[in-house]
Amino acid sequence: MTGHEWGQTLPTLSASRLDLRGLTREDAPALLTIFGDDAVTKFWSSPSLPDLAAATALLDDIHRLFAARTLFQWGICPRETGEVIGTCTLLNIDLTHRRAELGIALARSAWGSGYATQALELLIGFAFGALDLHRLEADIDPDNQPSLRLFERQRFVREGLMRERWHQSGKMHDTIFLGLLRREWPGPSAT
Repeated sequence: MTGHEWGQTLPTLSASRLDLRGLTREDAPALLTIFGDDAVTKFWSSPSLPDLAAATALLDDIHRLFAARTLFQWGICPRETGEVIGTCTLLNIDLTHRRAELGIALARSAWGSGYATQALELLIGFAFGALDLHRLEADIDPDNQPSLRLFERQRFVREGLMRERWHQSGKMHDTIFLGLLRREWPGPSAT
């Protein structure tokens, strides 16, 4: 990887109002709060977490996949509390073709706070900077208008509709595929 040597943990990424940091065992209850909420997982490809054991298993998967360098998932932590209120993720990283997918989830209590925008800007900056990626991708349910607006404010472009791509809660769901090239991103806002 150009510009960054991976150690045993993710680097902490900092902005004015929040930090992105690696997740620890102590964060399992926060993951349950986030991913155990049906409103948060409504547009995800997997169901809500049922209990703390499932949140702990998710955390184990996050660490295992980081060790394999196939998933990098940070906790979103406001500076004033240091508590995990969401996660942001780089996955399916392809260094040969210099691309990766992004994902973000925020606890319902933090919706509308601006934290998702700042976290996404940090993640994009890291991907285009330290990782020297050329292209970032996201897939978002067409009914998830807040997420579509979030990514489009960062200049992601809708590149297509994939019909019935995800099966969740007994239904098939479409997804909108979005892409962002490094030259199209103006950089983080001044907020």
